[in-house]
Order: sequence, then structure tokens, then C-alpha cells
Amino acid sequence: MMNTIQVKTKQIPNWIPVLLAIACGVIVANLYYAQPLVGPISIATHLPLASAGLIVTLTQIGYVAGLLFIVPLCDLIENRRLITSTLVIVICALVAAALTKNALFFLMAALFIGLGSVATQILVPYAAHLATEERRGQVVGNVMSGLLLGIMLARPAASFITDLWGWQAVFLLSAGITAILAVLLAFVLPKRAPSPTMNYGDLIRSLWSLFATKTVLRRRAFYQACLFGAFSLFWTVIPLWLASHFHLSQQGIALFALAGVAGAIAAPIAGRLADKGWTKQLTGLAIVIAIISFLLTHIYTDASLIALAFLVIAAITLDMAVSGNLVLGQRAIYSLGGEIRGRVNGVFMAVFFIGGATGSALGGWAYAYGGWLLASIFGLCLPVIALLYYFTEKTISTY
Repeated sequence: MMNTIQVKTKQIPNWIPVLLAIACGVIVANLYYAQPLVGPISIATHLPLASAGLIVTLTQIGYVAGLLFIVPLCDLIENRRLITSTLVIVICALVAAALTKNALFFLMAALFIGLGSVATQILVPYAAHLATEERRGQVVGNVMSGLLLGIMLARPAASFITDLWGWQAVFLLSAGITAILAVLLAFVLPKRAPSPTMNYGDLIRSLWSLFATKTVLRRRAFYQACLFGAFSLFWTVIPLWLASHFHLSQQGIALFALAGVAGAIAAPIAGRLADKGWTKQLTGLAIVIAIISFLLTHIYTDASLIALAFLVIAAITLDMAVSGNLVLGQRAIYSLGGEIRGRVNGVFMAVFFIGGATGSALGGWAYAYGGWLLASIFGLCLPVIALLYYFTEKTISTY
């Protein structure tokens, strides 16, 4: 009887995971809008070009801070209220970013955009909680497809909107859409009230303990940090390479970025196969595909259409590897237990997001000193390191 009751409480309308996927895509896009707009934002806010990188860096810092100090709260307080509260933060920050003409105020707004955008990482474990064990990978994969589409569409969307109405319109439109989304989520999401066994201070202190004692968490975080580092390096450097080597315009670069969207198809597929116990095998495949992606960019090194086509294929396959492995990782860590799901997700995301920030910084430095050749070598090394670590996983895991 008890099992029947538990299954019934897990039966949710099919449209709720769809809504969560859309919400994740809309919210996470806020982290990436500013990346192609650093130039016009710097001019409008009188931010020196030497400091323009802070626009992206502070957004990332805010996001990591939110992962470590806000996301764990979903193991402590009612999730729907926590989601709407964090969305209020990001809405206010987006409006402030659009209206300010002061560099310092814009950078502060960027910090809070990152902080509030961690609502996505409350929604993902929330979706895992709503799903049954046998469908958890599928549900998480579907929700992550929305998140990944948001990441991949944010840059070209920002470029197109800026061409039409200016960069401020990007932030104002996002604020309006996010506000509508916050109201919708507040009214339609089921409540999820955890049963906390510790206070907030103990909760935060437990993060390191979880990382130190959960082998699955450490492995999955390291795999994804390497792949996301390679992904971030690729997408930081490739617009510069496309402009200088292939002479593409800003719109051409935006269209190239759209090609990467096809890689998001790997997320739901990986989720379904993970439910069948294929996590380890697919992890190895994802890492190998990431390696092959960088090798593809060196088959043709001229500025021909064939070379550009291989670059497009590499972008798609790299995005497939990263998105698929991300779902595999989340499926694995969510199986560690519902009572710690928010905390392990926060640690997992913080570690691999730091990997992404490192990849971006490394790519920019490498490209400045050695062009695409040096940058791509560093990009290739990251999944190779992940593969070497993967070989130390001796037993086939079905988590």
C-alpha cells in the first residue's frame, strides 16, 4: 500500500517536465547573453576594454556563489518558494543592467544575474524528485535539453536582437519573459517541502564532506569539468577564428553558433540509455567523441567551405558529447539520495562550471599567443585527461 501511495505522488502531468525544460532554457540563457555583447556594453558603460572581460567573469562568479550557497537550500526549504525568490533576483538584475550607464553598476548587475540564474539548478533536481526512479534519467534528460538549448541559443539570439534594437533590449526582453515565467511557476508547480535534518550552516559545511566521501560525485564532476572546459574553450575562441580566418560577419558567426544546437539531441537519448544501465559505456563514448571533435578541425586547415563544414561538424559533435555526459552525470549523482540531491547538484555544477571558466581563460590566452592551433591543442588535452581518469574506473557502474 505504501509503495502505491509513493508511486501516485510521483505521477505528474507530462506538461510539467516540458515547462521545467522551457524554464531552464530561459533562465540559463541569462548567463550567456553578454558574451557576444562585450564590445557595445563596454562602450555604452565606459568600461575600459582591458576590463571588459569582467562582464563575463563576474557573471560566472555570481553563478558559482549561487551554486554553493543558494542551491543547497533546496534540501532545506520549500522548493517552489526558493525558485521564485531567486527569479526575483535575476529579474531585478536584468532591468538594472539594461538601464545603467555606469560600468560599476553594470558589473554589480552582472554578478547578481549570475547569482539569480542558479534557479535552473534548483529546477533540475526538483524535476528529478518529481520523476519515478525508472524514468528519472529520461525526465532529467528532457529538462536538460531545454537548459542546453538555452545555452546554445543565447549567443546568436543576443546578436540578432542587438542588431535590431540595441543590447539593452536583450536584457529588458529577458526580464519580461522571466517575470512571466516566475508567475507561471509560482502557480502551477507542485510544492516540494524537504524534511531537513540540519541547519543552513551545517548544510554548507556538509558540501566538502559530500565531495570527499562520494566517489561518484567526484568522478562525474571531474569528467564534466574537463568536457565543459573544452566546450568553453571552443566557443570562446571559435568566433575569433571564424572572423579572422574565414572572414565571417557577426551574423555569420551567429548562424554558426546555431549549428551547435543540434548537439542538444544527445541529452534525452543519454538519459533514456542511462536508465537502462549504460552510464559507464556512454561516458567513455562521450569523452572519445569530444577528442575526435577537436581532431576534426585539423583535417582541413585552409579557409575553404570544406574546412568550415568540418568545423560545423566538430561543433555539433562536441556539443553532443558535453550535453550527453552532463545528463549521465546528473542521473548518477541524483541516485545518491533525495535528501542530499540539492547539495550534490550544487557541488557538481560548481566544480564543472569552474572547469568551464578555466577553459575560457586558457583558450583566450592560447589564441592570443598561438592562434587556433595552440588553443585547439589545449582543448584536445582536456578530454584526453578525462579519458585517462576514466580508465581508472575499474568496475562497470550502473548508477
